[in-house]
Amino acid sequence: MKIETSYLGIPLSSPVILGASDLTTDSDMLKKAEEQGAGAVVYKTLFEEQVQMENFLHDEKMSQYNDIHAEMITLHPDVDHSDIEYYLVQLRKVKESLSIPVIASLNCVNESNWVRYAKMIEETGVDAIELNLYQIPVRFDLDASFIEQRQLEIVAAIRNRVSIPMSVKLSSGYTNILHFAKRLDETGVEGLVLFNAFFQPDIDIWHEKHKRAFNLSHKGDYKESLRYAGMLYGRIKADICSSRGIYHGDDVIKLLLTGSSCVQVVSTVYRHGMERIREINREIADWMQRKEYEQIDQFRGKLSDISLNKNDTLIIYKRAQYIDTLLHSDRLIEDLEW
Repeated sequence: MKIETSYLGIPLSSPVILGASDLTTDSDMLKKAEEQGAGAVVYKTLFEEQVQMENFLHDEKMSQYNDIHAEMITLHPDVDHSDIEYYLVQLRKVKESLSIPVIASLNCVNESNWVRYAKMIEETGVDAIELNLYQIPVRFDLDASFIEQRQLEIVAAIRNRVSIPMSVKLSSGYTNILHFAKRLDETGVEGLVLFNAFFQPDIDIWHEKHKRAFNLSHKGDYKESLRYAGMLYGRIKADICSSRGIYHGDDVIKLLLTGSSCVQVVSTVYRHGMERIREINREIADWMQRKEYEQIDQFRGKLSDISLNKNDTLIIYKRAQYIDTLLHSDRLIEDLEW
């Protein structure tokens, strides 16, 4: 069985990609991901705020000897390397050390920095760039159309300046994700990643203060990705990569059936180790053998909306599915008993 696929025009030996996380900054982990059969890796996201904070600390260190004395032995402040330079050096090393595709991930605030950092990343020789549109609403005076138009302009500006393949990683919080995805597709990006997993705040009730929360996704969290992959497949040119809550081979198979070209996994690797990637690949291959599929393209998108719903009569991806589920809730008991 051949589990090869293609994403962003790049051949992948497997539809399973190791997504951006702390795991993808560890060279040993990345080699292990390659050995376990990952189709590609996404290097940890470079955030503009990360660089801004480094610059702030740099300026602070540069001013620490403003009031100097003649007796001082040295005038050199304790300045560390630049985060952006360090990131680029490490990214280049990763690309040179792996035989599988390496995708960089970028998140910025200002358009000029989006373009500037994307160009710098491209020069490292990576195979593609994933634009991580990780933005949380914090202002009451900006409407949805303003935010979406701004993001579209940023993506278009980068697409015009960068020649390597690009994907856009989205949140699911858009009013009409289908419309926004279609407009992104029109900018010329080669892929969309569905969806980002936001880190949500938490509170320590005994100390009455906020605390950091590292929220791993749970099996089944991919259901929203499944819905929109199924609706977008065949209606946009860009490839679809699904993410969030993908733990086993059957999860990947479901997403391939709805039209995804590949998936990104993170939480399952944190919970079960890098070996899970090989297990998922094996489960996909076993299922394909039982179903007598020789390659993924023979069934990819088979259960998408456009493949099933030629006359707009099916309801599986529509609101009516919710009503149908409520009207037949008695089936839930039967399924649980089974």
